[in-house]
Amino acid sequence: MNEKVQYKRVDDSRTETAHMIRPTHLNGAERLFGGTLMQWIDEVAAVVAIRHSGSKVTTASVDNLTFLKGAYQNDLVIIKGKMTWVGKTSMEVCVDTYVENRNGERTRINNAHFIMIALDENDKPIPVPRLQLETEQEKLAWEHGEERRKIRIRRKEEHLDGI
Repeated sequence: MNEKVQYKRVDDSRTETAHMIRPTHLNGAERLFGGTLMQWIDEVAAVVAIRHSGSKVTTASVDNLTFLKGAYQNDLVIIKGKMTWVGKTSMEVCVDTYVENRNGERTRINNAHFIMIALDENDKPIPVPRLQLETEQEKLAWEHGEERRKIRIRRKEEHLDGI
């Protein structure tokens, strides 16, 4: 039986959350604790991947996590995630984090790329829908995702050679 190839658009899984920074979110330097932010962005990446795959997912790796600026008590933190690349069972999710001021202007404070894997009920990887690219920006994000994938493969090979 021929299985029809399923496609989903980037917008089908795009996700945005908001968090008000409270005293319990702060580290000893009175900035947002990086571990708290990492949890929040991992959750956003998971939601994007669940929406795309229609299945449960797991975080396979964090390809890049760049802290650009701090966030402080009472800041409004906005976390936006979108699908940028898909393989057979894996998905790359780009997550950007912003501080939003009272005028609605946003300053990016973090960028990350998560590799998520779609799983069946037995925690075995399963195929994911293809990604339908509709804009030049989405096509460029895909190309950058391909480059990051090649780097991940090289790093894995180099690591295995060193064992």
